[in-house]
Amino acid sequence: MLAEQLLRLTRRLHRIQSRQLEPIGITPAQFRLLRTVASYDAAPRMADLAQRLDVVPRAVTTLVDALEASGRVRRAPDPDSRRVVRIEITDEGRATLRSLRNARRAAAEEILTPLTAGQREVLGGLLSALVDGMPERRC
Repeated sequence: MLAEQLLRLTRRLHRIQSRQLEPIGITPAQFRLLRTVASYDAAPRMADLAQRLDVVPRAVTTLVDALEASGRVRRAPDPDSRRVVRIEITDEGRATLRSLRNARRAAAEEILTPLTAGQREVLGGLLSALVDGMPERRC
């Protein structure tokens, strides 16, 4: 029963988030890639992104193509190797990330509305215990 409740909650959160991302013109997968690009100190390689996201390189290429077409990232040559392409976040990408973070907060707030402050604190502790007990996986 608990697993089913968690799955239902996850699907609901995904639907709410997708609805809020739609006006921004970005998919959840593109948001995840954009957030990942922004998490690097230096522009990552496509292979770095595929590994971090645990997807095949072709999936990263498709996501980068869409984000590049919208002006949120750009491909840049690697200064040390002509064969390597790096992915840089643009100012438009940074602005989009700010909007997306606000959309995520709004989606979470919509989900958490029925809970009191105390219940939210307990839920946060329980979720932290679950997340902290999982093997590390960076996204």
